[in-house]
Amino acid sequence: MHYKGPAKNSELHLNLKMSVTTYQHNMTVQYCFPEDNSSCIKEVRKGHGNIFVFTLLSFISVCTVFLNLLVIISISHFKQLHTPTNLLILSLAVADLLVGLVVMPVNIMGLIENCWYFGNMACVIVFVINNLSTVASLCSLTFIAVDRYVAVNDPLSYSIRITVSKTSVFIVSGWLLSLLYILIFLYFNDDLLPYLILIRCHGECVMYVKYPWMTVDLIVTFVTPCSIILILYSFIFNVARHQAIAVRSVMNSMSNRKVAKVSFTSETKAARTLGIVVCVYLTCWIPYYISSFSVESLSSFSVLWTVLAWLVYLNSFMNPLIYAIFYPWFRASVKNILTCRIIQS
Repeated sequence: MHYKGPAKNSELHLNLKMSVTTYQHNMTVQYCFPEDNSSCIKEVRKGHGNIFVFTLLSFISVCTVFLNLLVIISISHFKQLHTPTNLLILSLAVADLLVGLVVMPVNIMGLIENCWYFGNMACVIVFVINNLSTVASLCSLTFIAVDRYVAVNDPLSYSIRITVSKTSVFIVSGWLLSLLYILIFLYFNDDLLPYLILIRCHGECVMYVKYPWMTVDLIVTFVTPCSIILILYSFIFNVARHQAIAVRSVMNSMSNRKVAKVSFTSETKAARTLGIVVCVYLTCWIPYYISSFSVESLSSFSVLWTVLAWLVYLNSFMNPLIYAIFYPWFRASVKNILTCRIIQS
């Protein structure tokens, strides 16, 4: 409270009491650790609007776990699905499963109460899991783009150049490099624990990043994979378009209008699918990196961080829909899983 002039003690007490009463009416204020003098103030968010948001985010978290589990079980169980492309989709599903299983619930708890009760080490572990899942997801998306480029650009030698064993090596290498990058990123931000832990009050888990490393992180985890994906998808679309034109030209010379029409329909469908992939990816990630690059620090419980983080997490919810649910094999395997046919010999 700010006062322009002197006031009597009774008036100050009355104004202070009215302000506290009004504040407590809007939000219940307590302490995270009542017995600790350095404890943070606990904000318990109530109201119908907050309950609706918590319910919606919880539903998204459950759906993210469920959809990615279906992808993982389908590809892992059925040997017919053990192909290089499906292994990349499996890696993407594992990364997205971590988001729905660990990252989303932790953030939902942070929205309900801003206090962090799990200690400093848990704060670091959650941060590592959060970034590992997102960076590994980006690696998987990049590998999928490379795989599809090779399959479309050189289909005759695809089975020789891209094998299951080579793909497995790339997947493991991608996860290890993602973990190594996160550890290096932490180390150069004043070591591991001081990087994440802000000693303002007990019960807070806040992330502070040095400004130069924001530039590095922007280039490594966004500009580079985004550029690769956009370039490869543009090549894929051009190759598919030229192939469709060539097929249509041949069929037109044979007076086969029906096949030409099918070719044109396939070309349109491929363009639409690639457009959805690129648009969802950019929509989820561009706002996050632009804001993180312009703001030196982001609090785990700030409104800006919450909106941008959940926009990124929605990518993990959309990935199984984009990369798996439109495949016929996925629909067939889900039917077998839900009807418990997979337990039969």
